[in-house]
Amino acid sequence: MRKIIIVLAIMLANFTIEAQIKTPQSSPKATIMQPVGLTDVEINYSRPSARGRVVFGNLIPFGKLWRTGANENTTVSFSDDVIIDGKTLKKGKYSLYTIPKIESWEIIFYKTTDNWGNPEEWKEENIALKTTVKPETSNKSVETFTIGLSNVDNNFAYLEIYWENSYAAVKFEVPTQKKATANIERGLAGPAAGDYFAASQFLFQSNGDNAKALEYINKSLDMSKDKPFWYNRLKSLIQAKLGDKKGAIDTAKASLAAAETAKNQDYVKMNKDSIAEWSK
Repeated sequence: MRKIIIVLAIMLANFTIEAQIKTPQSSPKATIMQPVGLTDVEINYSRPSARGRVVFGNLIPFGKLWRTGANENTTVSFSDDVIIDGKTLKKGKYSLYTIPKIESWEIIFYKTTDNWGNPEEWKEENIALKTTVKPETSNKSVETFTIGLSNVDNNFAYLEIYWENSYAAVKFEVPTQKKATANIERGLAGPAAGDYFAASQFLFQSNGDNAKALEYINKSLDMSKDKPFWYNRLKSLIQAKLGDKKGAIDTAKASLAAAETAKNQDYVKMNKDSIAEWSK
């Protein structure tokens, strides 16, 4: 028994030592997070190095699909629809593939992002957008594969790819003018029903000014055509807290009726329980 315990202790010690050993990744991960106008852009990729190898035309064959990085998919995320080469790329997360050639590069935004390298089966229907750009040759050699965002403007930016002596960039346009105009119009129009509801809910939940909370929830109900059951539920709770049990019961009944129509059993139960409590 003592020998078994000793062996187990040695195995555990070796496992602990192995778990503590860290070595640098050959292709370290990198993340870029950059707002472009009012659009958030995020890039995640791994960065291989040339290490004396000829990259394009050898390590990366011309005319072949390339994962555009190393290891897991290189991904690009946009928080809004963007325009590339006159075509719309819907907001979301995409894997980035390229087909480097001597005279041109194909840049491909692909819908699936859980591949390790190239997909086992390439599906044309998963191509969200494809465009072609003209590469440039640099006098300065870049040892480590690099993706960047440059020439960042309120309305556009360039997604850039550097490695060895090659450089390729694709311009994308963002809807800053449209979003800013909508924000301005919404702000000038004043608070919406949801804004008043949120303000009322905060005051009630934080034991703030409940008279003001009642004022805000009444405004939200006045501005709301369908009178949501959760609005009236909040109003009834505020009324009860202010000592207006009769008003709270009447409001809870309105919330109950709407919750029953919506088949929301949680609010049905909460309203019934409150009506029973306030009726005592």
